[in-house]
Amino acid sequence: MKLLVVIASTRPGRVGPTIAEWFVGQVPDSLGFEVDVVDLAELGLPLLDEPHHPAERLYQHEHTRRWSAQVSAADALVLVMPEYNVGFTAPLKNALDYLYSEWQHKPVGFVSYGMTSAGLRAVEMLKPVLISLGMVPVHDAVSIPLRLRLDADGHLHPDHVMQEAAQRMLCGLHRMGRVLGPLRETAGAQADLATLAS
Repeated sequence: MKLLVVIASTRPGRVGPTIAEWFVGQVPDSLGFEVDVVDLAELGLPLLDEPHHPAERLYQHEHTRRWSAQVSAADALVLVMPEYNVGFTAPLKNALDYLYSEWQHKPVGFVSYGMTSAGLRAVEMLKPVLISLGMVPVHDAVSIPLRLRLDADGHLHPDHVMQEAAQRMLCGLHRMGRVLGPLRETAGAQADLATLAS
C-alpha cells in the first residue's frame, strides 16, 4: 500500500520538512506502507494553469501529468499542514484543484501544526474541500502545538501524545485504504476508459 505524504507549506524558513521527516519515521514496517514524500515547494506547481476541467484529465502541462501520476499511485495520503491566519495554505488548495478523479476513494490523514491551535482550525476548514473531491478523512490526527514542541533553533521535540496519535492515524489509514481499495480500482478503470475514449 502506497502512502503519499504531502508537505503543504512553501514558506521560506518553514518547519514542514522537519515535521514530515519525524512523521515518516513513525511509520511502522508492520503496516507495509511504501512511503513517498512530496514537497509542494519542490513540486512548484504554478497557479492552476490547465485550460480543461480536471475531471476530463486532458492535461496540457508536464507538471500536471507528473502530479497526477504521483497522486494516482497513492492508496492513502497524509497532509503535513500548517495553519496560516486560521486557514490552510494557498499552495495546498492549488495542488488539490489541479486534479479530480485521482483523489477519489482515498483516505487522508492530517499532521497539522500551529502556534495557537496546533493547526486544528485549518484542518476543519479543509475537510469539506477534501470530501467534495471524494476523499475520506480519518478520525485520528496528529496536532502539534509549536510553542511547546519547537525550540528557538527550529528543533522538534515530539512527545508520547504525538507518537501515539501518529500510530492511531496510520492504523486508521491502513484500514480505510483496504476498505476503499475496490472502489479505487473501479474508479481507476472507468477513468482509463474515459481517457481512451477522449
